[in-house]
Amino acid sequence: MDTAPSLDQAQLTFRDATEDDVPALVRLVESAYRGESSRAGWTTEAHLLEGQRTDADGVRAVVTAPESRMMVAERDGETVACCQLEHRGDAAYFGMFAVRPQMQGGGLGKAVIAEAERAVRQGWGVSEMHMTVISAREELIAWYERRGYRRTGEMSPFPYGDERFGVPQRDDLAFELLIKEL
Repeated sequence: MDTAPSLDQAQLTFRDATEDDVPALVRLVESAYRGESSRAGWTTEAHLLEGQRTDADGVRAVVTAPESRMMVAERDGETVACCQLEHRGDAAYFGMFAVRPQMQGGGLGKAVIAEAERAVRQGWGVSEMHMTVISAREELIAWYERRGYRRTGEMSPFPYGDERFGVPQRDDLAFELLIKEL
């Protein structure tokens, strides 16, 4: 089995996405979470949800919103990861996190989340990072806990009936708020 290239094999660069990046970012997010391609990585939600994870309008809204940015990670000029960062008062929201499935497991996700935390501390002066994760994603939540995030037990409902977020394969999906002190 091939392993993901380690970070020391190629330099990562970070930048803010532009509207020109929207199609590539939609493909990246979809490949990391949905469909057969997502099964190459460990972050797939294909067993929980079918259909789309996002669309061009959703990504464009993040890219163009005044209190938001979509951070793109590139290696050798190629987009390999992204995340949404949104300024919400004393906190930043972290979302739409995607790493190319074939590159998962090599430290890329750790590098992206560390850069996102550094960027919001420095750029917005926030003291916390917030995110919501589907509560059934125990392995993913454990990964975030190893990065210093804590479960709050605060749940919000999954948007059943809104296919912009996918077609649920279970009737018990909800989002849990995770928080990290920065």
